[in-house]
Amino acid sequence: MRRELLNLALICLMLLVSCAGALAVDAKGLKREAVEGVAGLSATIDEISSTLWDYSETALKEDRSAEYLTGILRGAGFEVEVGVADMPTAFVAVYGSGKPVVGILAEFDALPGVGNDVVPERKARADGVASGQGCGHNLFAAASVGGALALKDVIESHGLKGTVKLFGTPAEETVVGKVYMAKAGVFDGLDAVIDWHPATDTEVRNQPGRAMNNFQVEFFGQAAHGAADPWNGRSALDAVELMDYGANLMREHVKPTTRIHYVIPSGGEAPNVVPEYAKVWYFVRAVNREEVQEYYDWLLKIAQAAALATQTTHRVQLLTGVHEYLLNRPLQEALQANLEWIGPVPFDEEDQKFARKLQRYLDVEEKGFVAEIGPLADKAQPTTGGSTDAAEVSYLAPTAAFSITTAAEGVPWHSWATSACHGTKAARKAALTAAKVIAATGVELLVDPVLLEAAQKYHLEALNGAPYVSPVPQDQKPLLPSK
Repeated sequence: MRRELLNLALICLMLLVSCAGALAVDAKGLKREAVEGVAGLSATIDEISSTLWDYSETALKEDRSAEYLTGILRGAGFEVEVGVADMPTAFVAVYGSGKPVVGILAEFDALPGVGNDVVPERKARADGVASGQGCGHNLFAAASVGGALALKDVIESHGLKGTVKLFGTPAEETVVGKVYMAKAGVFDGLDAVIDWHPATDTEVRNQPGRAMNNFQVEFFGQAAHGAADPWNGRSALDAVELMDYGANLMREHVKPTTRIHYVIPSGGEAPNVVPEYAKVWYFVRAVNREEVQEYYDWLLKIAQAAALATQTTHRVQLLTGVHEYLLNRPLQEALQANLEWIGPVPFDEEDQKFARKLQRYLDVEEKGFVAEIGPLADKAQPTTGGSTDAAEVSYLAPTAAFSITTAAEGVPWHSWATSACHGTKAARKAALTAAKVIAATGVELLVDPVLLEAAQKYHLEALNGAPYVSPVPQDQKPLLPSK
């Protein structure tokens, strides 16, 4: 009897091992199927990339872009909600049901003033569009939508349990969209999130970026004749200049990782009129929210002092704010493995010739496009670069990001040069590569509970019990541009 029970136990164990092996093989098969599905969507991904490049709509004015993308997703069977979080161009597209819920981020806004023809030199677009995809968000949206469509097909074909949510997030360039979507609860209930971004290299994100506050200060004075009776005036422009001077003196006493930059959108109308109104727009960045708040409070005191010194009044408006990006090692490792499995962007000699011509025009070393995949370092790397509203998502769910080479090495980012790159055939190849990585990783998150559990455990430990608090007031709505 004991031997029979032992034999039965051995048989059960063998069946379990066999099933586990079958599941593992099936997971690999599903990944291959998803990647092949992306390859079959190459024409769609190309079309999205080109269409959004043509539109190049700036923050919160992405009406045609949002309508175009939601039309594609609805046509593929996704349920789409538009106008979320009080932003007409923000949307959520959902396919599937139940857990796990995998999120995919999609950005599509352009930058003002950096439009360029698809040529390796400075040349205005023939259609007169002055804005441009200097950050490659046309490719961002194309790859994310392509990856989501491929995942949808795998779920449908195999009756998989799980949900894919694609988030159309506007106004990333002003660091607005995801902040207000996070505050409105749009990202609640996600089990994991895949994020990516165009770049001059291909690698998994392994540094947290900078937390930031984005705010404006308006000063109100009294107009007067600049020559006849200036003593009756109180210059709002003087207040702006005094605040800027104080901020520049402050730079000596902040940490080297801090960034403070500003522009003056309004400084008066004519030299012979004492300006009664002036406005300055600031970004303050630091390695974490605590430092940002410290320096923001300091700048508010400088603004108050400038108003007192010039006998003007002032008003502060915090437009948006973000955390630093919360890294997730298990998801990073999954992305790295899939990046290496998919391989680098297959740039050809024509692609490299374009990149080298552009670099020659800019007097940059002629290295072309970087094709190699960067390694994933053992530890998080020191903070570099700017800020992203995707950081808010990383505090709400396990999130990891990767970059794909879409622009020539060494060219200035957020420029006409990157706008030119992001309209090329080479960039569309990069979007296809990114979509494959998204699809492969999405499959793993849907069918591999071990990966999902590890990512969620890491996320909870990183939060250390702290609840998410939006950097902007709970009752504040996004400031929409006038049409």
